[in-house]
Amino acid sequence: MHLSEYELNFLKRMISIPSVGGDPEPACPYGRQSKIALDSFIQEAGIQGFDTGIIDNKVGYVQFGKGTRMIGIVCHLDVVPAGSGWNTDPFELVTENGNFYGRGIVDDKGPACAAYFAMKRLKDQGYMPNCRVRLILGSDEERTCDCIETYAHKGEIPNFAITPDAEFPVIFAEKGILQIEIKGRSDGGFTATSGSAANMVPADFTLTYDGKTITATGVPAHASKPELGTNALLKAVSDLPNEFLSRSPLLSYIYDMVIDKKYSEYTGCIFNDESGTVTANPAVLRIDDSTESLIIDIRYPVSADHNEIVSFFRKQISEYDLEVSVKNHMPPIIKEKDSKEIVTLTEIWKQYISSYSGYKEEYSAKFLAPLAIGGGTYARHLPNTIAFGIQVPWQQDQCHQANEHMAVSDFETNIKVITEVIMRLR
Repeated sequence: MHLSEYELNFLKRMISIPSVGGDPEPACPYGRQSKIALDSFIQEAGIQGFDTGIIDNKVGYVQFGKGTRMIGIVCHLDVVPAGSGWNTDPFELVTENGNFYGRGIVDDKGPACAAYFAMKRLKDQGYMPNCRVRLILGSDEERTCDCIETYAHKGEIPNFAITPDAEFPVIFAEKGILQIEIKGRSDGGFTATSGSAANMVPADFTLTYDGKTITATGVPAHASKPELGTNALLKAVSDLPNEFLSRSPLLSYIYDMVIDKKYSEYTGCIFNDESGTVTANPAVLRIDDSTESLIIDIRYPVSADHNEIVSFFRKQISEYDLEVSVKNHMPPIIKEKDSKEIVTLTEIWKQYISSYSGYKEEYSAKFLAPLAIGGGTYARHLPNTIAFGIQVPWQQDQCHQANEHMAVSDFETNIKVITEVIMRLR
């Protein structure tokens, strides 16, 4: 079944809202655009006859069905900055060569809309599940996840929920996420900036001195998979003249201890378990006439201790007269692979795997087992929640990248998958 005119227009409207997190305003705790996206979605669902609500202007829900049991689908409506390198307007849904293009079509407005369409189609057909099905919509996942933490404290907890904000197959483990900030004092004489978000590989670098500039460009990617991008900051620092390194302890540290080093070498994390190995992303650099700072995003295995990583950094940077602090930390999670819910979700993925674009027969054996990821989802913050989809493992990761896109046929398959989740887990 193809998207209806209503569904296509709704999707266009949601993509058009540049819901990048901003400074708090009255009734807009995460900035005006994030609140506009939340209000727009919730108001339209209410018009269509769903039960709806918004908690503290941070998180909303769309619900249908009756009963004491609740199945949840947890998504977010905020997005990372568009960044550079787009061939189309990132905040306009463009259909080209069988694909939808637009910031958020994969992460995570597209999945939120697919879930809403699945619920609306069932409701319009007169289907009444013997439980409540609730689509929970956060609006600050890309920065703090405070939205879903607010829901966890004030909203009703589903008996079981999925968050289609990762990849297939079903996710049984998520690495820990540690964001540290290294700060120091520079000798002045130049300014430098790189990156705009901790969870994105920086695709830009600019250094300004004496009316001149040094620039570098990279390729954006999600911080959990930095190898898929090209880090403009590291690219630039590797070629900087010594005069800038000598004026900046921070740039000197990056040049000496980060460039051309393995992630385990400069994080001190040597663990390798079923969730994988450590990755790190030097993400946001700011240098002015007197101060300098760098935020590094680290994804560490479930068996590692984040305190040991922080201690390693403190020891490593001490000779550079720098300081390190923890800016954000989300502990890892791990679920039982043989739980009823994970088994059921695996069966659903097996049922639809061949419907996704680019499928080959050998993928059915290669991509069925539950997966561990470096990305962070709402499953860390809301009890009884597991990440399931929505990216396909053999396709290029689209999260946080320029020209973010999804095959139209895959979007339609996602609606079917979420419909099946509702039917099987009700």
